[in-house]
Amino acid sequence: TRKRNHRMRDGINKAARLIVNHCLKYGISTIVLGWNEGFKDNVNMGRLNNQKFVQIPLGKLKDRLQQLCEVYGIRLEVTEEAYTSKGSYLDGDSLPKFGEKPEGWKASGKRIKRGLFKSGDGSIVNADLNGSANILRKVARKLGIDLNRLGRRCLTTVARVRLWALPQSTLSAESPRL
Repeated sequence: TRKRNHRMRDGINKAARLIVNHCLKYGISTIVLGWNEGFKDNVNMGRLNNQKFVQIPLGKLKDRLQQLCEVYGIRLEVTEEAYTSKGSYLDGDSLPKFGEKPEGWKASGKRIKRGLFKSGDGSIVNADLNGSANILRKVARKLGIDLNRLGRRCLTTVARVRLWALPQSTLSAESPRL
């Protein structure tokens, strides 16, 4: 288990550094993180998927991200993410808080297959980006962010990052290691 723990810690550190380095490179001053307390409790995705998902230390990633954000002066805004995957960002669906869903609430769009979301007007966008935009929408007013420029084009293609395939210089070139 020592080897596994070291690998997990390495992955957490690389992911957090990658996020913070990206923010420093592009002048991003706020990170918005969707978080639901107890979201791993009573998960039911099948025995093997449960074992894989529950072992991922997302709380440690959140803590490490908080540490790095404090060091570099980046604001980390943590918000609950209820109904962000079901609601359509493009259609402006209301996003109630967890446990406060109004009677008869129905999302205008739906997830059609893995990775794709179809909005009420028929637009097909990446499901993860739709959820991310909805998480951002939940805190946009509080942070004073104008989301008018975030349209369908921003929600179609997602960049994939492979942590263990990155060259070493990418992780440490822009700022000193902690």
